[in-house]
Order: sequence, then C-alpha cells, then structure tokens
Amino acid sequence: MSVEVGEKQIWTPRTKLGMLVQSGKITSLSTIFEQGYRIREPEIVRTLLPDLKSEVISAGIVQKQTDAGEITRFVAIVTVGSPGWFGVGRGKAMQMRSAIDKATNAALLNIIPVKLGCGSWECRCSRPHSVPYKIVGKAGSVRVEIRPGPRGLGLVAGETVRKLLSLAGVVDAWTKTFGSTNTPSSITNAVYDAFKNMHKLTLVTR
Repeated sequence: MSVEVGEKQIWTPRTKLGMLVQSGKITSLSTIFEQGYRIREPEIVRTLLPDLKSEVISAGIVQKQTDAGEITRFVAIVTVGSPGWFGVGRGKAMQMRSAIDKATNAALLNIIPVKLGCGSWECRCSRPHSVPYKIVGKAGSVRVEIRPGPRGLGLVAGETVRKLLSLAGVVDAWTKTFGSTNTPSSITNAVYDAFKNMHKLTLVTR
C-alpha cells in the first residue's frame, strides 16, 4: 500500500534546523547532509521533498501477556523515498493507522541520500538510472546485492526489492538476495543498509 506523505500541515518548528527550513534559509535536503545537521522533525523532510512517497512494507499484530490480561498492538514498517532519497521506519501503536503514522515519521527521520548513476559496463551513459557500483546490505540472515544494470533492463528483483529500489529512483539494476527472503522487514532493512553503506563510502571519498 502506497500513500503520499507530502500533505500540507500546520507546523511550528521546535529545532534550529526546522526554523531555518521554514524561513527559507535552507531549501535543499542535500544542504542539510552536507552541513552535518541531524534531522529531528519529520516536517523538515516533508517540506523539502513535497513529492515524497511512502510504502507500507508490512503491518501486523503483536500480543503481550500481562497480569492484567493480553495486550494487542499493531506494528508497521514503512519506507519513504524520492529519486535519490530513501528511508525506513518502524512504528507500534494501539491502532493500525497510528502505527503507520509513527513508522512514516520514523522513516522520514531516517532518510538518507541514494547516489544514482550508471556503473554498468554495458551502458556507460552517465545518466542517473542505476547505481554507480555494486552495493551490498545485510540485515539479520538476509543479504542483498545490487549491481548496476544497463538502460532498458528494468529491475531484476523480487517484488519487495523492486518496490524499494523504485522508491529510491533506481530504474535498472541486477539484484541477488540470500537468506530468509520471505521476511519483508529483513529485506527492507538489508536494502536500506546497502544504501547506507554507499552513503558512508561517499562521505569517506569526498
């Protein structure tokens, strides 16, 4: 299930960064990362990326036995993305809608840049349609490999990975998954880990 996350809301910033964004002194999410700010308000991302979309990857029920009886809560995992950006969040609440909202806000706070490029030796078009080189991510027993693909290839991936890559703006890529690939949360976190590793490498090579 996908929903828009760029809805207009009345926002009163609580942080210095939020005030800078609302006043128009910072107009780019890239500037925030370049200057080393930490995002503490999801509205910052909503403001700077109004076309951001989200995807509910999984939603379920968890039950806990207490002295007062059994407590039922809902848990959701949500991803957010826009070409060049990707985030993952988890939320838990007494109602499903609240759990999804919490997970969406967490994903906005966890958003990271995704470096797009053309690392395929078959293509070399220099356009940002794939990843610039092979990236690998791990989460639990799951391991995901994302390799550059030539233009027109599409996403050679399972349904979940395909959704995640599309959300981040990756159009063409080869992928391989290992481990318990029937666990959506682990696959999602593995893809996020791959993008996060690429972001760390970009910071090191600057």
